[in-house]
Parts: sequence; C-alpha cells; structure tokens
Amino acid sequence: MDFGLEGRVALVTGASRGIGFGIAKALAAEGASVAVSSRSRESIEAAAAEIGARPYVHDSTELDAAPQLVDSVEADLGPPAVLVTNTGGPPGGEPLDFSRDQWEDAYRELVLAPMALIEHAVPGMRERGFGRILNVSSSAVREPIPALLLSTAHRSALLATFKLLARRLAGDGITLNTLLPGRISTDRLAEIHGSLDAAEQAAREQVPLGRLGTVEEIAAAGAFLCSAPASYITGVALRVDGGLTQSI
Repeated sequence: MDFGLEGRVALVTGASRGIGFGIAKALAAEGASVAVSSRSRESIEAAAAEIGARPYVHDSTELDAAPQLVDSVEADLGPPAVLVTNTGGPPGGEPLDFSRDQWEDAYRELVLAPMALIEHAVPGMRERGFGRILNVSSSAVREPIPALLLSTAHRSALLATFKLLARRLAGDGITLNTLLPGRISTDRLAEIHGSLDAAEQAAREQVPLGRLGTVEEIAAAGAFLCSAPASYITGVALRVDGGLTQSI
C-alpha cells in the first residue's frame, strides 16, 4: 500500500528512543522528510543519523518553545503535514501521595505540551487542506492502572480533547488519532517492571498473545494513521496491546 507520505514533512517529538523513534523510522521508510526532537542533543542526533532524519533539541515542558520548533522544521524541511506528539510518562506511585507540583508537571507535559505544538501546526495544515496529528498515549485511558495515576488522568484528558478537535478539524482535511500502547518492549516498560525480563514474564502470564509487543508493531499502526489512505479515520483511539485490555 502506498501511504502517500513521499516528500511530506513529519515532526515526531520524544523520538530519541522507544515508540517515538520507531514511528519516526517507519515514516522515514515511507519517504517522509522526518524531523525528530528530544531534550538530549546527543541522543537525538544519534537517533536522527540512524534513520536519516533531522534532529532538533526540544524540551516539551518549555511551552513557549513549541512555536519555535514548528517554525524551525518548516524553515529547514517545509511545513509539517504530520505531527506525532509523544511524551514520557510521569512517575508512578501511590494514588494519594503525589504532590501538587507533580500533578501540575504531569498536566504540563501530557496535556499542555502536545496542545502547544498542535495549536501552532494546525493553521498551516488548514491552509494546505491536509494534516495528520497522532498522539502516543496508553491503554490506561481505557483501563486505569492504579500505580500510574498521573499518566492515566492526564492522558485521558488529552484523549477527550482529541475527540473534540477531530470533529472540529475534519472538514479541513486534518485527522487526529491516538495510539494506546499496551505492553510494548521499551526502556520505559523495563523501568515500570524493574527489568525487561520481568516485563516479559508478566506478559506471558497476562497478555492473551503471550508476549510483549515490539516497537515495530506499534510503529506500523502509527504510520498508517499518519498516511493518506487513513483519511476517513479520525477521533479514533487504537489499542495496540495484544488483547490485554478487556473492556469493550
């Protein structure tokens, strides 16, 4: 299938490793001109070199820097037609133990940061009549994970926001969709479970497919939602979880 991404510009944040890197790599393989960003210059330059992307140093919590990132990508590569908002997760812990600062930091990172980029990218997408916006979230928005309260609460807020924006922007040729990863083999999952071996053991016992998902598997789903053929899919939250989520 031709994804219709040849020559289109894609910006993927949080792309130095894990799911963000995987999606950026998949988009580059489809012929997109890919910009990748991360807080760490060393990490993002190494990731960009591996997939033939252009690196940018960007701290998603610096909200006022979002317009500069989008403008820099446009100046270097052209106006972004694809925007993938991917952020790290806040710390886990007991639900009632989080401080107000931790709540505010999580809101800034998981809601305000993606919205700052979207708000600056949408006018150009509207003008050109084409846009694909994809957020990397978590299956926890469907089945809350007690130890990950901050992530669950704020990712759920952005999911609701995407549903409303999808309706508002559909007539402009812009789609907004969300990926809901389950147990994907990443450093982040290893941190949550203590080790990747422990995560794999838990997956064998709890995931119907009996294993962790790979970055390549979720990246393929993400790349499709960013494609031209996915033009009639918007406001969707796609679970990529090996059947882990039990809710309908």
